[in-house]
Amino acid sequence: MRVPLVGHRCQTRRVSTPINGHVSHWFTEIPEPRDPLPGDRDADVCIVGAGYTGLWTAFYLKRADPSLRITVLEARFAGFGASGRNGGWLSGLAPGHRTLLAKKHGRPAVVRWQRALNGAVDEVIDVAAREGIEAGIVKGGSLRIARNEPQAQRLRAEVDESHEWGVPEVRLLPNSEVNQRIRIDDLHLAAFSPHCGRIQPAQLVRGLADVVERLGVTIYEQTPVTQISAGRAVTARGTVRAPTVLRATEGFTTTLPGLKRRWLPMNSAMIATEPLPADVWESIGWEGRETLGDTAHGFFYAQRTADDRIAIGGRAVPYRYASGIDRDGAVGQYTITSLREVLNTLLPQTRGIGIAHGWCGVLAVPRDWSAGVELDRATGLGWAGGYVGHGVTATNLAGQTLADLVLRRDTALVRMPWVGHRSKTWEPEPLRWLGVRGMYQAYRAADRHESGARAKTSPIAVVADAIARRP
Repeated sequence: MRVPLVGHRCQTRRVSTPINGHVSHWFTEIPEPRDPLPGDRDADVCIVGAGYTGLWTAFYLKRADPSLRITVLEARFAGFGASGRNGGWLSGLAPGHRTLLAKKHGRPAVVRWQRALNGAVDEVIDVAAREGIEAGIVKGGSLRIARNEPQAQRLRAEVDESHEWGVPEVRLLPNSEVNQRIRIDDLHLAAFSPHCGRIQPAQLVRGLADVVERLGVTIYEQTPVTQISAGRAVTARGTVRAPTVLRATEGFTTTLPGLKRRWLPMNSAMIATEPLPADVWESIGWEGRETLGDTAHGFFYAQRTADDRIAIGGRAVPYRYASGIDRDGAVGQYTITSLREVLNTLLPQTRGIGIAHGWCGVLAVPRDWSAGVELDRATGLGWAGGYVGHGVTATNLAGQTLADLVLRRDTALVRMPWVGHRSKTWEPEPLRWLGVRGMYQAYRAADRHESGARAKTSPIAVVADAIARRP
């Protein structure tokens, strides 16, 4: 989560050793923080967290009712968390277990939810255009690839599942068409979805913060919240009293009292290359700026950035004991090296290209891998999150939904299946640490197993999925 000046692209860095941490590569510089809370204050709505969820909620509330006094409290600065560190996929991918939700609410309700998520991709693009937020957005769709037969089987199943959930636009592509888009080494199969755009994530969150301020929302940064209860958000600098208090803290939720096991702060890491020369881009292609990912168990996600780098991510150390959080995005050298190897294997044309930056951040994972949105009218306490890494778009839909709940609007959004959804808590330590670390060791073993001549998904991964209850 680093922060650039909104409207400025990442500046070229010619370095022999990658910058490590400093929030993320998406920030050309750490921003000058806004003023902290100057003491006790009153508001109509207090939002804890100035990431996508909190800022979108403030945006839709203020647009609907300009008279509302809205205060946003942020521990560091807007975009410090996952909103400023993610892979920049503005995607319609569902942040939840659709089959699980369908058992409770019916398949048509989940299909409506999926279509609303796809629609939120265009909503973000439209708002950014109207409000003058320059975030490097290109709606080029998303390519998912397979590089062996087990991965291809999973990809075919994903395409079939997309059709079942009301997204017939997702389709398999012949390799000849893929190679016209991106020349990928050792390609087995690919699929394309139009419901995705590439963004510069920190520019989006910083631009959104500026927009809500112009609308009259007050943002206090450098103000960690230490306790949330009915009618108040407590900080060391004062207390904000409000009849509605909304928690939008995602991966940092575990730092609040009583919420240590609510969600798991899962770590993900990224690297960004130096800008690629024109002749290298000519050999790769990628003119459509599609986002790119695969169906390995230890999957990667990537984009061609606005300033012609490649940013690629994947799992780092998946989980820190007792729900620990990284220190300003610092990531181990082993992870940087591993992601470089993934990139070089995928696109051999990148061999010899320098790595400019490595960083990591946390995403929130509920025990059933399904996000939720909730407002308790009796206490005025609400929250949204647990996006399992698919939050760039889902946060927009969550913000719209929270706004409707706060304003007591009877809309289709407040009847979506994730509204009121609560997951069980995670197991206590050391079971949590052992389970997550064991799960990802199993996935790495499964990928090695499948790299041979196997025709089906490794049974190691099948067992790991069952234990983790992953969708």
